[in-house]
Amino acid sequence: MFLSVFSYAQDRTLRVDYIFSGTDKAQEISLDEMSCFDGWAGRRVNLDETLLRGNGQISLSDLKTGKILYRQSFSTLFQEWQTTEEATRVRKAFENVFLLPMPSEQALVKVELYDFRGGVSASLSHVVDPSDILIRRIDPVPAPHRYLLESGSAEECIDVAIVAEGYTAEEADKFYEDAMTAMEAILSHAPFGEYRDRFNFVAVALPSEDSGVSVPGEGLWKKTALGSHFNTFYMDRYLTTLRLRQMHDRLCGIPYEHIVILANTDTYGGGGIFNSYTLTTAGHPSFEPVVVHEFGHSFGGLADEYYYDDQFVEYYYPDCEPWEQNITTLYDFKSKWDDMLPKVIGIPTAPVEGNIWESFREGKDMDSMIGVYEGAGYQSKGVYRPFPDCRMKTNAAESFCPVCQRAIARMIEFYTEEK
Repeated sequence: MFLSVFSYAQDRTLRVDYIFSGTDKAQEISLDEMSCFDGWAGRRVNLDETLLRGNGQISLSDLKTGKILYRQSFSTLFQEWQTTEEATRVRKAFENVFLLPMPSEQALVKVELYDFRGGVSASLSHVVDPSDILIRRIDPVPAPHRYLLESGSAEECIDVAIVAEGYTAEEADKFYEDAMTAMEAILSHAPFGEYRDRFNFVAVALPSEDSGVSVPGEGLWKKTALGSHFNTFYMDRYLTTLRLRQMHDRLCGIPYEHIVILANTDTYGGGGIFNSYTLTTAGHPSFEPVVVHEFGHSFGGLADEYYYDDQFVEYYYPDCEPWEQNITTLYDFKSKWDDMLPKVIGIPTAPVEGNIWESFREGKDMDSMIGVYEGAGYQSKGVYRPFPDCRMKTNAAESFCPVCQRAIARMIEFYTEEK
């Protein structure tokens, strides 16, 4: 049980809200509010470490001893915005919310943001006193919800909340059907299905006043539960919500660690942010592969393997290794999938022509095609992926590649098995 292995904490959740603000060259972290509520749905093993570096980390340590009580890595929409042209000419602020185990004694919270080379670009430390009268005590009233898969208690399992966005109260049944489709799409992909008994999926039917979501590019603004909209960063298909505090307010009272938001629209779009949320459209024909792809980002910490060479700035540089496990610059390839390569393979590996999935359906071993294929992470040169095609590359791919499967399996085990 949690308290037997982590005596420094209560079986309660500390929610810490921050504002991340800045420009393309400046970052600032400000504490907004702290609150708490009963229960802890987060992981109960490997509490003092992270599996991936992420684009930022938050840690909780005992103030007297310095012992790390909890650590979590993450990425943010703010850091993505910093790579846009808009960030060169205006300063903006973004909400961010983190859930931590409530400490029993005074503790130090430290938040760090990292640049593309892994250096600290912004940092904030502050003390949390569990007796602080200004930590808002929440007695939540759970939103309408239905468990789609309940493999065990919140303490035992990874808790995924699938959340309605742009569904009216009258469309709740439609949402529950879409949520079931999303869950089964995720579990149909290896390795998720193999670990089915380690997950709980709960569908949260947040009602919206309007049906559908906002499309600013068409002058369309709707009143929805989470205020999501297309045209994030002026990109037509990028669908996100900036209202993270509102989202966590609405989910309070339901155990959750990971969030999948389903938008009630047939327009293609969405996004996935590591340890923040997945958001995708439920009405588009590519709904199922897209929700799995975006969950690969938000849960698995996987990078995009496609490339357009149209980003405003480069994300990856030859003198440092990306933290995502499914791409490499070859700077520290030993830390990636070098151990999975066939004995005879070219680096970089020659492109593969034709439909690879047909040969796999006929029995070809996928491991034999693991390689180092140039083109990934939005860049056609200098960044490499492990497979010709993958769920993290195209919607036409039939599965995650073996390297991505291993990365996801490691994440599931990190959440559920003591190292």
